[in-house]
Amino acid sequence: MRCCAPTLAGIKAGSMFSYQYESKEEMREDIRRLNRAFVPRGLIVLPLRYHDGRTLLYVYRPLALKKELCHCKAQEILQDTGYSGLCCEKCIKRLMKRMQGNEEFPHEVGLFLSYPPEDVSGFIRNHAQNYKFIGYWKVYGDEEKARQTFSKYKQCTDSYCRHLKSGCHLADLAVEI
Repeated sequence: MRCCAPTLAGIKAGSMFSYQYESKEEMREDIRRLNRAFVPRGLIVLPLRYHDGRTLLYVYRPLALKKELCHCKAQEILQDTGYSGLCCEKCIKRLMKRMQGNEEFPHEVGLFLSYPPEDVSGFIRNHAQNYKFIGYWKVYGDEEKARQTFSKYKQCTDSYCRHLKSGCHLADLAVEI
């Protein structure tokens, strides 16, 4: 869960990570167990895509995601990529459908991971080229602000990893918002 620390801490709307499983039922039970712990703290875990014994899981905060998707530039990107309406649940269902299809990887996923809309737009427009800086994502907009965000994410992740290593339970690290 290293890549989810900023979301668990409440400083990021969502995170994704790959999860290897032996059986789909075992994986579904793990997701149910996580949701029992996380939902009361304002978090949800969803499988976005299954492939060869792995699933791509999305951990997110619905209220924070709603704010992210309400940004006018985010709305424009979503409309340009076939999303209708701004209901978070509908947007996530559309993202899941695009993830499971044989289409090109849906680059608007950055909006669901708290990437700045100008960076998501720049990535799409520039075909992942001509960026100013690369960290947790490729930066096309405000480089200084991105560097500050990357530093905050790294500090949070390092702190969460120390807590986990010292025996804290993952559910206890999820901040209730």
